[in-house]
Order: sequence, then structure tokens, then C-alpha cells
Amino acid sequence: MRNIMQDLKKIPFIITISSICIFLALCWFIYLAPKAIETPLWIGKLPLLNCSLNGLSALCLTAGILAIRKKQTERHKKWMFSALCLSALFLVSYLVYHHFHGNTPYLGTGVMRTIYFFTLITHVLGTLIGLPLILITVFYGLTEQFSLHKKIARWTFPIWLYISITGVLIYAFQQI
Repeated sequence: MRNIMQDLKKIPFIITISSICIFLALCWFIYLAPKAIETPLWIGKLPLLNCSLNGLSALCLTAGILAIRKKQTERHKKWMFSALCLSALFLVSYLVYHHFHGNTPYLGTGVMRTIYFFTLITHVLGTLIGLPLILITVFYGLTEQFSLHKKIARWTFPIWLYISITGVLIYAFQQI
């Protein structure tokens, strides 16, 4: 039993290293990998889908936190699992979009440009911190290490919610 507990303590480190590797792979995929030559028409609809997935994730996160505050653990699990799935779908859709489309330059000026880039930079930094926290929090929940789950979730929830909400804002800024 002791060996199992020692192995479980290594999981957060493994998840953090994995998250860093995923982030580096995403950077390569988005910025360095060759782009597709022909863009299918449906690709243009993905930013709205991405915005919707982020918004729905934020709603699920909020519902999940409200459920656990009411001691509704089964409902909490369902809401949080939904948020996790929506965030994963977002990531896949985001990658597909950027594979075909590349980056979208922001054309706004003045104060809006400053607000946009502040939001974008904090969103990206949030994902760097958020991804390992989310995975570790989920791990502790699934392995029923609830005291650790609760401790780390206090940090994970606001960061994940911020990432989801700023994802919606970034889309909205692009539409102005």
C-alpha cells in the first residue's frame, strides 16, 4: 500500500511535465507546423463554436461549484465532467481552426487594442497554469483524495473560469 501512495504522489509532477510538453507541442502546431493549403468552408465557423464551448464550460464550472457548495456531489461530478469535456472539445476545435487558418491579427486600435492584448496574454498565461491544475484536480477527485482535491480546486476553479470567460471575450473583441 505504501508503494502505491508513493506512486500517487508522483502523479502531479508527471501531469505538470505532460502539460508543459502539450503546451510546447501546441506552440509548434500553431506557429511552426506547415499550414494546410486548402481551407474547407466550415473552418470559418469554428471561432463561434470555440466561443460557445468556452461559454458553456464557464456555465458548467459555475453550476459545478454551486452544486458542491450545496453538498450535491453527484451533480458536482456531472457538471465538472461536462466542463472538462467542453474544454477538451474546445482544444480540438481550436487546433483544427489554427491548422487551417493560422493566427487572426487583431485590427482594433487605441484602448481596445490594449485591453484585447492584456486579455489575450493573461488568458494564455492562465492556460499554462490552468492545464496542469485542472488535470491534477481531476486526478485527486477521481482517486477520491478529497482533501487534496478541495485544496487545489480552490486555485483551479477561478483560473479555469477565467480562462473560459476570457476565451469568450477574445472572440467578442475579434468581432468588434
